[in-house]
Amino acid sequence: MKIFKVFFVLIILGILGFVLFSFPPVQDRLVRNIFQQMTLEESLPSEDSLSAIVCGSRSPLPHPSRDGTCILVIAGDDLYVVDTGVGSANNLLQWRIPFNKIKAVLLTHLHSDHISDLPNFNLQTWINQNRSSKLTVWGPEGVETVVKGFNEAFSPDNFFRNAHHGDELAPLKVAGMKPNIINLNKPRIVQTEDLTVTAFKVKHDPVKPSLGYRFDYKGRSLVISGDTSPSQNLIDNSMGVDVLFHEAQANHILLPMKEIMIKADSIGTAKILDDITTYHTTPEEAAEIANKANVGHLVFYHLTPAPRNSTMETIFVRGVNKIRREWTLSNDGTMITLPIGSKEIKIVNID
Repeated sequence: MKIFKVFFVLIILGILGFVLFSFPPVQDRLVRNIFQQMTLEESLPSEDSLSAIVCGSRSPLPHPSRDGTCILVIAGDDLYVVDTGVGSANNLLQWRIPFNKIKAVLLTHLHSDHISDLPNFNLQTWINQNRSSKLTVWGPEGVETVVKGFNEAFSPDNFFRNAHHGDELAPLKVAGMKPNIINLNKPRIVQTEDLTVTAFKVKHDPVKPSLGYRFDYKGRSLVISGDTSPSQNLIDNSMGVDVLFHEAQANHILLPMKEIMIKADSIGTAKILDDITTYHTTPEEAAEIANKANVGHLVFYHLTPAPRNSTMETIFVRGVNKIRREWTLSNDGTMITLPIGSKEIKIVNID
């Protein structure tokens, strides 16, 4: 009898909830609560630290839940975006990252999968962000051509948004982006009392120059490799850093993919899969590089092909544990935090 009464009460409550939810005022209250919670929550570390969030972990090969390559670096209150793969800006929006704190975009090279979301980063740092100047985009020679092309392509959009929202929210004088070509004879592109950002050459032939970046902030440090085959210059510039973000390509997975493409008479795709093996780094090679540079922790990103399940993750990093134990296979939302005044390395994943 008690079970029947409990069941009856639950049915009544369910019907009552359904009826109440059908009223617009109840729906409106629910919507306000949801958006208020979204507005209040922010994914940045609360402590003073050098941190990085993987805002895109895959290579150009498609994946149902990973976006194009991108790493957001947080040095205290200043934010820098390294590469802007497709979908990466949307990830940062979902994680409620304050775009008004983004100081610049740093491009490692000019392959399409590293620059395709530049227009979205420009838009999100411009509209209603009180931006005082155009978005700064650092990169290798050729970045001026890329930025000029995007600025021209999106100039009508800038005009329409200004006409709609006005100068207060969408001022045309700061619309668009400003390119800065990196001179490797003067590799320190940011130099303040607390933060140094250094560019250095990596090996991604025939893409020249291709760059990596080192961030040093209040005694903590990290390096982002960009796309590269094994590079002694990367090792030299990564010596002793807390964290190395290194691209990783599992050639042992690409080989059977290539064989399948050949059998399917998709010769062009098979050739591409074969071509890319020469200018990337395998997970085992990246682990050896991390050991040679004596880095604290290794994070694999720009994953080719990005694993789709735990079984493929295991296959992807085959052999790595024989070389080193301190590593992480990144997902979109992997966040590394290096608290100032500590040697601690915190690793979490943002939902």
